[in-house]
Amino acid sequence: MTEASKKADTRQWIGLAVLVLPCVLASMDMSIMFVTLPSLTADLQPSGSQLLWIMDSYGFLLAGLLITMGTLGDRIGRRRVLLTGAAAFGLASVLAAYSTGPGMLIATRALMGIAGASLAPSTLSLIRNMFHDERQRATAVGVWTAGFAGGAIIGPIIGGLLLEHFWWGSVFLINVPVMMLLLVLGPLVLPEYRATEPGRFDLPGALLSLTAVLALIYGIKTTAEHGFDWTGVGCAAAGLGAGALFVRRQRAATHPMIDLALFRTRHFNVPLLIDALATFALVGFSLFNWQFMQFVLGMGPLESALWSVPTFLVMPVGIGLATAMAPRFGKPNVMAAGLTVAVAGYLALALIQADSGIVHLVSALSVVSIGIAGVAAVVTEVILSAAPPERAGAASALAETSAEFGGALGIAVLGSIGTAVYSARMGSQAPAGLTPEQQAAAAETLGGAVDTATTLPHRTGEALREVAFEAFSHEMRIAAVASVVVTAGGALLIASLRRTAKRPGALVAPASGAERTTGHGGLDEVGELPAGTPTS
Repeated sequence: MTEASKKADTRQWIGLAVLVLPCVLASMDMSIMFVTLPSLTADLQPSGSQLLWIMDSYGFLLAGLLITMGTLGDRIGRRRVLLTGAAAFGLASVLAAYSTGPGMLIATRALMGIAGASLAPSTLSLIRNMFHDERQRATAVGVWTAGFAGGAIIGPIIGGLLLEHFWWGSVFLINVPVMMLLLVLGPLVLPEYRATEPGRFDLPGALLSLTAVLALIYGIKTTAEHGFDWTGVGCAAAGLGAGALFVRRQRAATHPMIDLALFRTRHFNVPLLIDALATFALVGFSLFNWQFMQFVLGMGPLESALWSVPTFLVMPVGIGLATAMAPRFGKPNVMAAGLTVAVAGYLALALIQADSGIVHLVSALSVVSIGIAGVAAVVTEVILSAAPPERAGAASALAETSAEFGGALGIAVLGSIGTAVYSARMGSQAPAGLTPEQQAAAAETLGGAVDTATTLPHRTGEALREVAFEAFSHEMRIAAVASVVVTAGGALLIASLRRTAKRPGALVAPASGAERTTGHGGLDEVGELPAGTPTS
């Protein structure tokens, strides 16, 4: 029996269940943060910029270190990196729970991002090595993807329940028992994998990759928030420069951190870009959902969490449909269809008003969730299948980097643009009778406007709330339009790839009959493997 045809047994499927634990946790951590923002804002009183950094620091560090951690797992062992990261994540969660100010919370969230960077590529690369049969691997990747959706489902509910009875720090403490469970079960059911000839770890390359990601995202964030600014432009330029040096170093390295040959075919780099674009819009727009439900619609944490459940419950539906339809209709068609469905949802969100009901919001978000979930399931399997087993850590890191980079960038860009739009409208339409300090607080964040309104006479306070709600709704509409543009751009990119694949000389390698039948290979019309894909 060849390695590629070897079927997974019970131990591998139990191991998959254990690997889903950190996936659920990573998704829970992000969705809980959205429902926690109002309570956290009321207690720690962060500025608008600090509020964004509380959200961004986790994603930025995680995205910046994914490649490093994935490569490290290839060299020293993926299970070892996974369990070490789990212990560090639990400790950082405790520190975050007892943060005494915005600065401490930003720092501890950054530590969680560093630890979290070791979780995602380790889980996905272990799946690549545990499941050699392509059909079983596709199923395992679907379960792995569903783990993120499942975490997003239970995250807001658990967070809402905790916030009804405890302080905001409790949402971090729930990470601890999950990490302890992983530390106990991991050594029992997860095998260890490492490359047979990994070579030396490239520390300068790791620093260059981290510098490139952090500097580029910070530059984009600063420019989006403050307009053209030499600091932002300089940071972005420095990030691009560090990225260029990183690529140059990888080309010359005997044992590079990432295999640049994978990027020579659009059937690998296009799925990475699609993953980033889809996550950019989905995660970036989520920044507005919870604030709209809790501030504008006046819901409590638990009520808003329960109303969010339908938007997450439909994600497994999208994953199941995409996984089932891909072999028959082709991965590009399924991905393009998913992005088109998401565009329809964002268009509905672009019509939202301050007096729109919860049904409008939830229905539109559910449509978006179905589309994006289907895209995520297909694109992850495509990326993972393109790499040989010994490079699974690096390939998994690239897949996760594209998603995390897109999500963090979405929060930074859409959040910063939204903040600028909100502040500008509040500055020009705030009711008369406010002191400069009150006007500044109301223009900083929606939470600041709501808190300020409670200190004013009834009529003035109601006028301020009305203006703030209208300004925030306008902010959401702008973000929805931006999401339409980004998501539609992804669909057009896939259409361009399909046209290229039909031309003579396109970068599509002939596939075996089995590969044509299963449709679990690379990205094309009928399931062929992209050029350079190992066939084991």
